[in-house]
Amino acid sequence: MKRLTIALAVLAMMMSTAALAEDGAALYKAKCAACHGAGGEGKMGPAIKGKDVSDVLANGGKKGIHAKPFNVSPDQAKAIGDFVAALK
Repeated sequence: MKRLTIALAVLAMMMSTAALAEDGAALYKAKCAACHGAGGEGKMGPAIKGKDVSDVLANGGKKGIHAKPFNVSPDQAKAIGDFVAALK
């Protein structure tokens, strides 16, 4: 019985970790869309549609607001980067 309880607890933790995986679309909407537009077309900031922006988010870019790393975790930077790269 004790083994079953432990197994179920481990399974529940694994499932909750998967459920907490970063959602690139939601992160983009919350942190990026105001400047870069809902579809990455550019608004107050440059167009980024289809570009890989994860490195700029994680490490900083050449100029502007992203000259320093943006306030996101490495997992969030990857999730946003994957989302933006997939925009057509």
